[in-house]
Amino acid sequence: MSESLETAAPSPSDKIDIAETCTRMAVYADRREWTLLCGLFADKVLLDYTSLNGGEPVRLTPQEIADAWAATLGGFDATQHLIANHLVQVDGDRAVCTASFQATHRLATPHGAPLWTLGGDYRWELTRVGGRWLIGSVVMTATWGDGNKDLPARAAG
Repeated sequence: MSESLETAAPSPSDKIDIAETCTRMAVYADRREWTLLCGLFADKVLLDYTSLNGGEPVRLTPQEIADAWAATLGGFDATQHLIANHLVQVDGDRAVCTASFQATHRLATPHGAPLWTLGGDYRWELTRVGGRWLIGSVVMTATWGDGNKDLPARAAG
């Protein structure tokens, strides 16, 4: 989407709905509400976590995303993904939302710190379908991390 979208005047309710959809992605993941999480996504979603994991972006179904996140996040005692500073650009039935995030992951471990925290930015692309905004693309850009970076491997094991 072009920079000219910043000057577009979307309805306040669209901007709220878009920001809330993106925030719900984090909330449902933290609450392990996988069925509700699936309902936020388009039929196929471009998922890009390469800033953290390397590799290439992948295109997945909502269920494949929920299954992957359940396997990863489900191994932690708790997670909290805070999403803030939403900036929303709307062009008709398409939108882009960017926001800052801080994600804390907790796992009791006999050795090492029990916390791993990441911070950075998310960028979502959404499409309005049947009056609802659905996420078609998620790009997470991790810009910093702190704590026990070995926790994800322990949680998955």
